[in-house]
Amino acid sequence: MELIQQLSQELKLRPAQVEAAVRLLDEGNTIPFIARYRKEMTDSLDDAALRDLSDRLEYLRNLQKRREEVIRSITEQEKLTPELETAIQAAATLAEVEDLYRPYKPKRRTRGSIAREKGLEPLAAAIRVQNTLREPLSMAAEYVNPEKGVETAEDALSGAMDIIAEDISDDGEIRKALRLLIHRAAVVTATGDSTENTTYKMYYDFKEPVGRIAPHRVLALNRGEKEGFLKTAIVLEEEKALEAIRRKTVIANNACGRAVMEAAADSWKRLIAPSMENETFRELFENASEQAIRVFAENLHHLLMQPPLTGQVVLGWDPGYRNGCKLAVVDATGRVLDTAVVYPTQPFNKIAETKRKVTDLLKKYKVTVISIGNGTASRESEKIVAELIAESGLPVQYAIVSEAGASVYSASKLASEEFPEYDVNLRSAVSIARRLQDPLAELVKIDPKAIGIGQYQHDMPPARLDAALAGVVESCVNSVGVDLNTASPSLLGHIAGINAAIAKNIVAYREKNGGFAARPQLLKVPKLGKKAYEQCAGFLRISGGKNPLDATAVHPESYPIAEGLLTLCGCALTDIGTDKMKELPTLAEKMGYKALAAQLSAGEPTVRDIIAELQKPGRDPRESLPPTVLRSDVLEMKDLKPEMELTGTVRNVVDFGAFVDIGVHEDGLVHISQLGEKYVKHPSEVLKVGDIVRVKVLEVDQKRGRISLTMRGVKQPAQL
Repeated sequence: MELIQQLSQELKLRPAQVEAAVRLLDEGNTIPFIARYRKEMTDSLDDAALRDLSDRLEYLRNLQKRREEVIRSITEQEKLTPELETAIQAAATLAEVEDLYRPYKPKRRTRGSIAREKGLEPLAAAIRVQNTLREPLSMAAEYVNPEKGVETAEDALSGAMDIIAEDISDDGEIRKALRLLIHRAAVVTATGDSTENTTYKMYYDFKEPVGRIAPHRVLALNRGEKEGFLKTAIVLEEEKALEAIRRKTVIANNACGRAVMEAAADSWKRLIAPSMENETFRELFENASEQAIRVFAENLHHLLMQPPLTGQVVLGWDPGYRNGCKLAVVDATGRVLDTAVVYPTQPFNKIAETKRKVTDLLKKYKVTVISIGNGTASRESEKIVAELIAESGLPVQYAIVSEAGASVYSASKLASEEFPEYDVNLRSAVSIARRLQDPLAELVKIDPKAIGIGQYQHDMPPARLDAALAGVVESCVNSVGVDLNTASPSLLGHIAGINAAIAKNIVAYREKNGGFAARPQLLKVPKLGKKAYEQCAGFLRISGGKNPLDATAVHPESYPIAEGLLTLCGCALTDIGTDKMKELPTLAEKMGYKALAAQLSAGEPTVRDIIAELQKPGRDPRESLPPTVLRSDVLEMKDLKPEMELTGTVRNVVDFGAFVDIGVHEDGLVHISQLGEKYVKHPSEVLKVGDIVRVKVLEVDQKRGRISLTMRGVKQPAQL
């Protein structure tokens, strides 16, 4: 119950909501299922809130597990006191638990432990008490013992000082105070070789307070040091650190007090400072990583949820030089109709032949859109396509599509299974075409880290990054839903309750028995049990099946409710999606949703969701988003001039700004300071991946391939 209360307070949720969500998660329910079909129990907690709760729940449970492990270890040493146990149980973070455990943690042999072996711990304790006027050296004379290696009083005193220094270093209260001081007063520094012109040049003489350093700078410093270009440090004025230690350790102005002060200085320099420097860098990196993962996850969400280009025959164009440009024509369903290789670029320059071949393909298959990859030879390919469109007069447009991850997919086992008859490059052309048609269906086949919409993603803790991104993909796929009879194993594998093995079994069943006619047939799929069916059924659609409800997001468990609604409205299942369904909201308002829900023995949120779904069955949430910007002419970097206004698409959002595709090969950067007239804490407050924006050119650096843009003083599309 304490756990529920803590989660409730931290996440600002009602205890009943938290308790219900925890119970549902512990029962093995997936987050998409809980968010969509258990709203009555959680009071409509959405995916994001449930994921935050799930992450925090895992942390707190791991914290409690660690508390128990530490208590057990100290108990086995017969050193656990009631006060210490209370302190461990009250520790709010893993760091605090480790601080309390530090004095009892098994260590390698140290100067302090060697001194203890020599019997010098009583001397150290006597000095730390500071209640005697005796000189520490005279006290040490009583501990001379050549048999134990203590030859002189100086040896004894030195060993006792080592023990005191180690005890100070292991003191949890002292480390806590120093940790706060470091965050308040320490500075992150970096140095580098000023003669080297590298990406890290701006960090060659760098200083910034620990408490204010931006996450992306932490990540840059971390990578720069790993690559050998930077040397970083955490700098805290020694006197400030020693004063903080003295307040906790020095209680008398006598010889013993001065000895403790000396041991404190040694403890800081030799033990505490290096340890806490590592700890601080680790904490900064972990926090920066979490921020980067959040930004990456948000970018991924918006990328996956970009609107599909439905009903279009698309020609995918994978640019290249020596090996030519690979082409693939796919129909409106993504099925490959034809492939070709053309050689319009260096060293062949077969431009006329290319235009002839491409024009023939456009005419033969009634292609309406050309999807050009943004990799090598993209500029040359775009120019040829723009010329071809102008010369032919065909009703064709083109779009530049990010190739990020296309080569990874093309060379994957999945791609070879999907297209065994094509080589790697032709598979890439298919992927480029399909990711314009349906970004979600195509991009789920690619490791999110290869998609290129994050910052420093390859430096992130792999397990944490993978878990976060998997959650995003799962959320997006389930919010859209998939066609059970056409979805690929890759897409099915992200549906709630379905793993990769079950996804393959679904496709195998489909291929053997023909398409699914009803959702309950899923129970015949090997390894897909009742629990998995409960989790996945609502997210899988069957068009033209026996029951029209199978084409909707209405869960099979709620079919009686939906049928009851239809009966009250004087409608039949066959009326779903027709104008007759427009009567449902009116009926609900007239009766009152609460009364209607009671009559149907259902929860009010479920009734509202069913009414919305019956009006627009299987509605794609991506339909309301701005469409892809299609072009018919080419723009080059040399054409850009300051003050020029352009329309572009946001390709990536990072801590320091947003990269915008304005129709040239290089994306332009809108720095965070140029996002608007008002202060912006983070670019994600203003922009997201896929947004269509108007920008003004500030500066063009052709040598470095950099374009600086601004949105300040520029009317945005929504305002036009």
